[in-house]
Amino acid sequence: MSVIRFSGNTSREAMRQVRASLGDDALILANRRTEQGVEILAMADGAMEEKTALPAPEALPTSSVPSDPQLGDASADGRALQTMSEQLLHEMQDMRALLAREQARHAPSQDCRSRLKRLLREAGFSALLADELLQALPAELNDCHSNDERPLGWLQRRLAARLPTFDREDGFFDPPGVVSLVGPTGVGKTTTTAKLAARFVQRHGADRVALITTDSFRIGAHEQLRIYADLLGIPMHALAPGQPIDSLARDLRGRRWVIIDTVGMSQRDQRIIEQIAQLQGGRVRVRMVLLLNAASQPETLEEVVTRYRQAARAAGAELDDCLLTKQDEAGRLAPALETIIRHGLRLSFVSHGQRVPEDLAMADPMALTMQSLATRAPLPLDEPSASRPSRGTLGYSPKGDLLGQGRRLSTVLNGLRQRLVGFNDLESAWDISALPDELQAARLDTLLDQSAKTCQRTGMLWASRQTLNGSDWAMPDMGLDAEGQWLVLPDLQHRQPIGQVNRLVKADEVQGVNSHLFPSLPDNDAWRWLNSGQISWSSQVRPGQRVIHGGVRRALSELAPLATPSVQANFRLRGQPCQVALSQLTVTAFPARRKKDVSGKSLEAWFARLRDPESGKELGRRYWLMPFSNHEDALPLLLGHLQAEGLVQQTRSAKERLSPLLPARTRPELQLLLAAGIAATANHLDHGSDVVAMDLRSELLGFLGGRRRRRDTALLEGLLYLFSARDAIRHVGSAGLEGMR
Repeated sequence: MSVIRFSGNTSREAMRQVRASLGDDALILANRRTEQGVEILAMADGAMEEKTALPAPEALPTSSVPSDPQLGDASADGRALQTMSEQLLHEMQDMRALLAREQARHAPSQDCRSRLKRLLREAGFSALLADELLQALPAELNDCHSNDERPLGWLQRRLAARLPTFDREDGFFDPPGVVSLVGPTGVGKTTTTAKLAARFVQRHGADRVALITTDSFRIGAHEQLRIYADLLGIPMHALAPGQPIDSLARDLRGRRWVIIDTVGMSQRDQRIIEQIAQLQGGRVRVRMVLLLNAASQPETLEEVVTRYRQAARAAGAELDDCLLTKQDEAGRLAPALETIIRHGLRLSFVSHGQRVPEDLAMADPMALTMQSLATRAPLPLDEPSASRPSRGTLGYSPKGDLLGQGRRLSTVLNGLRQRLVGFNDLESAWDISALPDELQAARLDTLLDQSAKTCQRTGMLWASRQTLNGSDWAMPDMGLDAEGQWLVLPDLQHRQPIGQVNRLVKADEVQGVNSHLFPSLPDNDAWRWLNSGQISWSSQVRPGQRVIHGGVRRALSELAPLATPSVQANFRLRGQPCQVALSQLTVTAFPARRKKDVSGKSLEAWFARLRDPESGKELGRRYWLMPFSNHEDALPLLLGHLQAEGLVQQTRSAKERLSPLLPARTRPELQLLLAAGIAATANHLDHGSDVVAMDLRSELLGFLGGRRRRRDTALLEGLLYLFSARDAIRHVGSAGLEGMR
């Protein structure tokens, strides 16, 4: 008896067929739902034992199948046995395939987000932080194969960006002053004090540093630190309980850097407040660094940070820096890193042994992140795969969600400042809108003057000198940096000199611009100036622009079939993927509104056919004139023109959305400056193809709950949200906690 398939509209109907054919003792092998209903694989009870007892075909010796014609009956039995075995093999393969499909159908989803969350949980990060990190997973990574390394790289970068550190060792050592190391007993304060002192001595010499100890309780504490001080050739002083730092002012005269090794106290010891009050009680400001044991449990680390920061605030001080010790003893780094991230502490150094000063290194966010993700342990069987932690879980609270959102805002702002030239100036321009109307003009003048000096322009995208339809404003001009990307702070037209050639001369002499993108052909004076200086330029023109080719004056659209195919490129046009096919033709052209004394110039006409890369549908055609015939020189300028096509509409949209976000008395020119700057930022990120641009896009889109409509529009909304949230946080910070009782 073989395996039989039974199909029915319902499970009851299919089972009725099974019983009718095989009886009540039938063996059900598998079942599944199909488009027609339900399918069941079954066989009679005992058939499996009967078939498996038969030898497989390959196990039968060839001599067991007689070839003598008189033994035909045995030969037939052999062939029947072989046929039955082959049929059974095929049916078993079908059954295995069906079972595999059923298992895959009922197995939990293993998309990229699920895999990354499981990785984070196995590394020791909480479900809350995992959800926060993965909220902005880029759409282009969500469907990646499990062998694709890009999602892991994205996660490492995102996690590292959440870990505040010093960019350079100078940031920690160069500011002179008094540094105090605080933390629980046994965290390694004395050894770390010696390591930091040794590093400072190597940089600035022994005559510029001194040590202080307040540890009069632990036996041998003074002697241990004194041994280190003698080896380094630096003085050490003891500070008695209740004795202020100011009392040692004479002994510390001329010392650039002073390190205080404090008494180790449990985070539950009420004397923590007294200790910190002693450090902060004098006229000298003491910078405190909290030492955290990387090998401690998450609950312990959480309690240490919370209690020590509360004590610092009670003493009127802030505790924002930390140092990680005993890295070499930690089974997993994730709990310590998450504690630092959750509380927004800045990690300065990582200690990983007892040697002085070798076993101390500057905190490297990426290295720490990679190490934390590389050390994983299996999750418990009852670990929920994608559920949110309950309100009783460590680290979850409404405040935790707000802090997570604040960390995301800070990360995005820092990323934009590093990525975009002039983004700091755009933030400053936003801040000017909060000033009284009579102060805005003067502050804006100062800001634009400073920006012109600090933000070097190598190219300019000149806007049309006409106001936009339905508006009383004209699009600002946009500067380009050395890589051909927009400078965030635009140049307002009404602040530019009158006359095209005057603007070109100023851009050349004052700002060093050597490349110009025009919205149309230059006028007579500008034409002469460009020709005389051999300046790089390009002009986007209409299809009906008339030029001379073959001695005949014709429109560019008529000459397109004669152009020679040049190069193709993939691009984004107004938020959508686009394929650009370029061709070129040498023509003779004249300036706009030419005079009789201006001769024609041999230029290269460039023709672009734009297509949708998926459907192949033509999206339009574009035409340019420029002095370049080499596509390597021409392509960046042509793509710059195409990239700029979305700027006008984005600026218009940003200006409309800014009105309710800015104070009512914000100057119109300031509103336009902000709108064009935010539009340029969104445009820049939309076209960026590197991982940094992808990360920033995902963060901004994550503020909106994912991608909405076109990507460029969603990025614009994300940036407006970012600036609004930044503004709200600054206002709350300036207001303090008044009324919040």
